[in-house]
Amino acid sequence: MKTPAGIYIHIPFCAVKCMYCDFYSIAEREDSIPRFINAITTEIERCNMDVSDWGIDTIFIGGGTPSLIDGHFIESILTSLQNSFDISSVKEFTMEANPGESPKDRLMDFRSLGINRISMGVQSLEPTLLKFLTRIHSVEQVFETYENARSVGFHNVNCDLIYSIPGQTWDIWERDMERIIELEPNHISAYTLTLEKGTDLFKLVKDKKVTMPEDGQTAEWFLKTHEIMESYGYSSYEISNFSKPKMECQHNLHYWRIHPYLAFGPSAHGFDGQNRWNNSRSMDHYLQQIESNKSPVSMKETLTQKDLLNEMIGFGLRMKDGINLSKIPEKFKNKFSGNLIVAEKKWEGCFIQTEKSISLTKTGMVYGDAIGVDLMVD
Repeated sequence: MKTPAGIYIHIPFCAVKCMYCDFYSIAEREDSIPRFINAITTEIERCNMDVSDWGIDTIFIGGGTPSLIDGHFIESILTSLQNSFDISSVKEFTMEANPGESPKDRLMDFRSLGINRISMGVQSLEPTLLKFLTRIHSVEQVFETYENARSVGFHNVNCDLIYSIPGQTWDIWERDMERIIELEPNHISAYTLTLEKGTDLFKLVKDKKVTMPEDGQTAEWFLKTHEIMESYGYSSYEISNFSKPKMECQHNLHYWRIHPYLAFGPSAHGFDGQNRWNNSRSMDHYLQQIESNKSPVSMKETLTQKDLLNEMIGFGLRMKDGINLSKIPEKFKNKFSGNLIVAEKKWEGCFIQTEKSISLTKTGMVYGDAIGVDLMVD
């Protein structure tokens, strides 16, 4: 039986760099798109990894704003993938798309290429918050882009939303959720706004020009958000992700289940089951490396059995399914059991334990990162 696996493609172009975003992206570089497409197709075609025992069933094109790219460029990438790997078993093919930056004819082109899932970066339906987040789309464009995606044949649509934004009230957040839920997307991702070093938001908070919501408020909103989503039939299968039945994002599940995946493009991270690597986080350096017939990989590390176990613990606690106890190596079982006993006393009422798994209650998920640290083996 083949190992489930995915492919990630990173397209870094953006019209504007959002003030909170830590993903590698660049603005005002549209003139580099043809050169970038040549480079990424070359990177794909040069990849000589043996993936014959992988069952590649997902592709995810992220960014950046991939929907800024014309369909014929995406077709070039897809042709390179088809020439290099067996992607005949791909069931979920996602592209990220921003409202206002995904014209209907382009969405139609994407659908005709076999892309069958759109992930929309909505973030908020409050104009003042969109402005604060430096999002350039309007509220109206959210509904227009959603309708266009549905009308050209996308039967699987995700909407990304952000909460715990400075200046956001509970009433605004609840209204945003309910307006999006009324659209009946298949999947909703609801993330808390987090401070990432190097972002404009981080600098504003550091300079005391912006104050983030208190942790207590964020925790309260987290629990109420889960309650609302589930009351409308959106099951929380992961800490920030909600879906209608059988509409979970299969590509993200590859990450959380520690499955292997290939990755192409600047800053893209890949994993072969034992090694993790990432490409250069610079468009110019990435292009130079490819064009000089060199590897764009800037970092690579081999994970030990203990590293892999700790990743499984950290990611497992994010998911409703939890940590699969049968996958804990024999030599670490006693240590893990000891850590669990201590953690259960420290974090009373936070665990759900069965014969096969350990997962967290909703309250436990609020403290999931800290609980994960306590369970990891050293």
